[in-house]
Parts: sequence; structure tokens; C-alpha cells
Amino acid sequence: MSVLAQITANGTELKSALGALGAGFAYGLSAIGPGIGIGYLVGQSVQAMARQPEAAGMVRTTMFLGIAFTEALALIGFVVFILLGL
Repeated sequence: MSVLAQITANGTELKSALGALGAGFAYGLSAIGPGIGIGYLVGQSVQAMARQPEAAGMVRTTMFLGIAFTEALALIGFVVFILLGL
């Protein structure tokens, strides 16, 4: 029996394999955006603190809020990854 015939005969296995592949791809893409966003956010915060040291406390607080909201995007992507994998 050829490989193509085995894949066609086992349609449910193919569907679950493609679902796992799609879920991994979706999570990978959803992790890229927050990674870039957090890097940019921290870089700009450090630059703002270097330019105006007296505002460092307010900038730091705002930075942590921004990191939390950006990290929520990664967690949403992880939930989608879990839902697509099932």
C-alpha cells in the first residue's frame, strides 16, 4: 500500500496532524507580535527615562502596564493554540 493510499485511508489522522501543524503555526505567529511589541516598548521606555530621569517612576509604571497588555496578546494566542490542537 502506498503512502498516499495510507494517508487517504486514515483521514482522521491526517486531519489531526494538520490541526496540530496549524495550531503550532498559529501560536508561533502570535508570539512574534508581542515579542516585538515588548522589545519596542522597553526600548522606548529606557530612552524616555534617559532623557527625563525625573519622570522615571511614571514611565516605569506605564511601561509595566503596556507589557501586561501586550503579554495578554500572547496568552490569547496560546489559548487559540490549545483550542486548535484539540
